[in-house]
Amino acid sequence: MIWVTARIKWIMALSGLATFSMIYAALVPQQAVTGLFGAQLSGPGAEIVVRNWGALIALMGAMLIYGAFAAAHRNFVLIVVGTSKLIFIGLVIGFGWGLVGLQLGASLVFDAVFIALFAVYLWDQPSRSNG
Repeated sequence: MIWVTARIKWIMALSGLATFSMIYAALVPQQAVTGLFGAQLSGPGAEIVVRNWGALIALMGAMLIYGAFAAAHRNFVLIVVGTSKLIFIGLVIGFGWGLVGLQLGASLVFDAVFIALFAVYLWDQPSRSNG
């Protein structure tokens, strides 16, 4: 646990940069949906939803980068972003397991690893503040 706590700034920055890269879904939604899910967008409504989805994920990445360097806000950022990543994993497992290919599978593993690291850091916080 000490290893994670000592390196949380860089863990958050790395996760933030990778998460922010989903801005490409806001910029080129069809390529993002095809690459991640092997699906095609249908209609302008779907394009708006995917662009918004990409922007929101990028915002989570920006929050991680901010939280990495703003220690006072780290716990809040980790809880919000970790929850967002958990929801994504749950939705894929619950409703889109058949869509999981190499790129989406890698995203799920990436998110799961970082959720675990965030949880270790958050779990360690009460012991650090009491000791």
